[in-house]
Amino acid sequence: MKSFLSLLFSLFLISVHAQNIYSKVYGNQQNPAVIFIHGGPSGNATLFEGTTAQKLADKGFYVIVYDRRGEGRSKDENATMTFKESFQDLNQLYNTYHIKKAHIVAHSFGGIIGTLFTNQFSEKVQTLTLAGALFTQQETYNHILKQAKEHFKNDKAQLQEISEIENLDKNSAAYRKRCYEIASKLNFFNMPDPTSESKSLRTEYEASEFYRNNIRNHNSPIKFYHNEPLNNLDNTTILKGIKRKGIPLFAVYGKNDGIFSEKQLNHLTNIVGKKNFKLIDNCSHYLFVDQQDEFLKFIELKLK
Repeated sequence: MKSFLSLLFSLFLISVHAQNIYSKVYGNQQNPAVIFIHGGPSGNATLFEGTTAQKLADKGFYVIVYDRRGEGRSKDENATMTFKESFQDLNQLYNTYHIKKAHIVAHSFGGIIGTLFTNQFSEKVQTLTLAGALFTQQETYNHILKQAKEHFKNDKAQLQEISEIENLDKNSAAYRKRCYEIASKLNFFNMPDPTSESKSLRTEYEASEFYRNNIRNHNSPIKFYHNEPLNNLDNTTILKGIKRKGIPLFAVYGKNDGIFSEKQLNHLTNIVGKKNFKLIDNCSHYLFVDQQDEFLKFIELKLK
């Protein structure tokens, strides 16, 4: 009897734990599964879900979106924000939706998680697509600060701020935060010439329930940098290893995504192969909104 009660209690804990992860599916379960991994830390999947998930499902995919534990709609004050925890969340999705293999589409910081997950759980990944995803973090930070120095070369106050950032611990939440704040000042995350389609998508999103649920946990980066020692990574060697395992790698980036240098993208092209890399014109970091049609065409072509 005691053992039966213990089993019931364990199942209850698993059930409660599972409810901590917000997830939703779009499309037919018989179609190839695609898991979208959002950026962060402190991000969520609302922008992709509210603008693109159903449209990708309409192309013949079973699309799964989720917010990582402790981020967005997956509220959990006890979340550690570590990679191990992120992998547990992903494995939970596989179990919840009875998936053996899935295509991983990873955006921004989600690219780090997607790459490490694919390397560790390669038997569960059909393909890995880096979509405006981080892969050499320090190179990105160096590029941002170099561009900022040039842009603000006649602004003593801004140059002083850049100098202060450069003197911070490069494995700290403060360093990451301030680098991206500088990138925002440079409009690195904005497409240069918004199209009527991208404006419409943004307007619809901002009027939707998804935007109202665009929850940002600003403690996430602090927790991540406190609990996760692997916090400023160069994943090029790991990506090459994934390719050697026979897992197809794809990469799609915005030509105007200012956080990546030409050198970085050329290096990534050499890793994934020219046929598997696409650079989209008039497109920045949120490519699935900036140039949604081009993004969807690439995903459909490569994943099918």
